[in-house]
Amino acid sequence: MRTWQVGDVMTTDVATVDESTPYRKVVDMMTTRHVSALPVVDDFGRVLGVISEADLLHKVELIGQPHERRFFEGRRRHAARVKADANVARDLMTAPAVTAMESTTLVEAAKTMDREGIKRLPVTDDLGRLIGIVSRGDLLKVHLRHDDDIRHDVVTEVLRRILGISDDAVTVTVVGGVVTLAGRLDRRSSAEIAAQLTLQVSGVVDIIDKVEFDFDDVDPVLYSRGLGNPTGIL
Repeated sequence: MRTWQVGDVMTTDVATVDESTPYRKVVDMMTTRHVSALPVVDDFGRVLGVISEADLLHKVELIGQPHERRFFEGRRRHAARVKADANVARDLMTAPAVTAMESTTLVEAAKTMDREGIKRLPVTDDLGRLIGIVSRGDLLKVHLRHDDDIRHDVVTEVLRRILGISDDAVTVTVVGGVVTLAGRLDRRSSAEIAAQLTLQVSGVVDIIDKVEFDFDDVDPVLYSRGLGNPTGIL
């Protein structure tokens, strides 16, 4: 079962700057290209850092305020002051850059963005060279998959190939990315695995699990006492 990766949704036409790019040109490029961040790369295309709008706004934020270093200055205040004084990309960028590989899953990319508090990830190859960029909005593209494509993956990959379940045992319907599984299997474990794997299919928003089972092999003691079996007979 193939899971969507960063390479499936990333933007490959990426605007970049080098370390010596002046502040004003950085602002102009962001405005012209309608982007909120620019990777900073060296002559080999390797990512050195990223300049975001937040990095640039420190110069506006501290207009009219003294930029001299203060005693007991906090780390954030110091970083803001340094960037407010910066005039080239080298001093404006946040480094090292948090990046992703083309093979990074969308789940991993989303977790990285959340953990690092960032909105985009430069995508690099094995040598650290820029090949694309992925944003939070790009990660949502997986939920634009057609329902028929999602159903195909659930039926052919999850039920047939991985679990060996016949088409007449479980029916699959998909509406708006929500998958409904209905039918009957011999064991509870098979039903639960089918539901768990279905949730991992790219584009699945939620699952409605209506699959019943003949034998509870997950908790057979309760099942044998009749708590999971209306008849109490195995």
